Amino acid sequence: MTGGVLPAFAPIWALTGLGYLLGRFRVLGDGAEAALTKYVFVVAMPAVLFTTMQDTPLTALLNPGVIAFLIGTVVVGAIGFALGKWVFRRKLSEWAVSGMASCYANAGNLGIPVLLQLFGDSAFIIVVILLQTLVLMPSLLALLETDAREPGRSRWRTLLMLPVRTPVIAASLTGILFRASGLHLPHLVAQPLHLLASAGVGTALLVLGMSLTSGGAREPMGTRRVEMATVVGLKLFAQPAITLGIGLLLGLPHPVLMIVTVCAGLPTAQNIFIATSQYALDSRFVRDCVLVSTLVSMGSLSLVSWLVGEFL
Repeated sequence: MTGGVLPAFAPIWALTGLGYLLGRFRVLGDGAEAALTKYVFVVAMPAVLFTTMQDTPLTALLNPGVIAFLIGTVVVGAIGFALGKWVFRRKLSEWAVSGMASCYANAGNLGIPVLLQLFGDSAFIIVVILLQTLVLMPSLLALLETDAREPGRSRWRTLLMLPVRTPVIAASLTGILFRASGLHLPHLVAQPLHLLASAGVGTALLVLGMSLTSGGAREPMGTRRVEMATVVGLKLFAQPAITLGIGLLLGLPHPVLMIVTVCAGLPTAQNIFIATSQYALDSRFVRDCVLVSTLVSMGSLSLVSWLVGEFL
C-alpha cells in the first residue's frame, strides 16, 4: 500500500516546498504572503467550491458510508473542542480551530489522488467534500465570526451576515442553488471561473509553504507541542478508528468500510489554515498541525489501509 499512497503526496510537498523557497528568498517581495492568502480566501477557494458544488449531484450523500464517516467526524471534533476548551484552556475561536483541525480532512487535493491510487475510484470523496463544505466550514467560520464580532453587534446579526461576509460560504450555497435548479453559467463566465478554481488548491499550498518563513510574535512551540500532538493524533488515529468501529456496527460492506476508514485518516486540510489566517489567531499553530499531520499520514494511511485489508 505504501507505494500507492506516497505518489499522491508528491505534488503537495512539491508546491509547499516551492512556496517555502519563494518566501525564504522573498522572490515575490514583501507582503506577498498576506496578499496571496487573501486572494485564496476571497477569490480562488470560492471558485473551487462553487464549481465543485455545481458539478456534484446531491444524491452522492446517499452513499452507505456517509453515516459512519459523519459520526466519526462529529465525535472526534467534539473531543477536540472539549480538550481545547477545558484542558488547554483556549478561548472560543482557538478551541474551535483545534477541534476542526482534529476532524477536517484534506479531501480535495489529497483525498482524490489517494483514493484513486488505492481503489481506482474517488466517488466517496465527493461526499466528504460536500459534508465538510456544507457543515464543517460554515460552523467553523460562524464560531470565528462570533468570537471576533464588533462591539455592539449581536451574535445573531453576525451569524445571519455570515454568507455575505465570507465568500467561501456564499460560493458554496450559490453552487448548490445552481445544481438544484439546473441553471448553468454562460460559457464566457464558466470558463474563467474554472481556470480560477484549477489554480486555487495549488496557490493554497504555496501560501502554506510561504508561511513557514513567517516571523512575528507567537507562542513558543514548546507551549503548544502537546496540543499539536493531540490534534494530529485525533485526526490520524482516533478518527479512522472510531469511523471503522461505527462502520463495523452498521455492517458496511468491506470495500465501503475500507474507503470510509481511509478517508477518515486523511490529514488536516490546509483550508483550516487559510480560514484561520483571516482572523487574529496564531495561524502558525494550525499550519504546523497541517504540515505534521500531512507528513505523518504518509505512514499512518499506509498502516490503516494494511490493517483494514489484512484483518477485516
